[in-house]
Amino acid sequence: MKAESALFAGVSLFFAVCASVYGWSSAEPAGTAALTVSCLMSALVAFFLWQRHRKEGPLPQDEKESAVHEAAGPVAFFPPRSAFPVLAAVGTALLGLGAVYGLWLVLIGAGVLAPGVLGFVFQYGTRES
Repeated sequence: MKAESALFAGVSLFFAVCASVYGWSSAEPAGTAALTVSCLMSALVAFFLWQRHRKEGPLPQDEKESAVHEAAGPVAFFPPRSAFPVLAAVGTALLGLGAVYGLWLVLIGAGVLAPGVLGFVFQYGTRES
């Protein structure tokens, strides 16, 4: 995670330089605010990865002389098929369209999205890991 932390720190530095140059050369505050928020968000990810590196130590990917099998671990559970992603996507699309066409479509979208999200959360809730 050391390399990932350095990567996001570089991205944060890039956005900081862009925000300062943009803020100095333009009178428009929205772009400066967007670049500043981008800088802060990438700095937050860099800080998180750096903290994990400090707490858990180096990963096998951080070592120059590590073998591929050292990074192998248990494979996560991937569900075979589910209708809940489609239901959540349709609900999200209806919510977005509701912002354009009116409250009635927002209510329908929320009614479709809620079972999709709840299905995602509780579909494999009783499964042993």
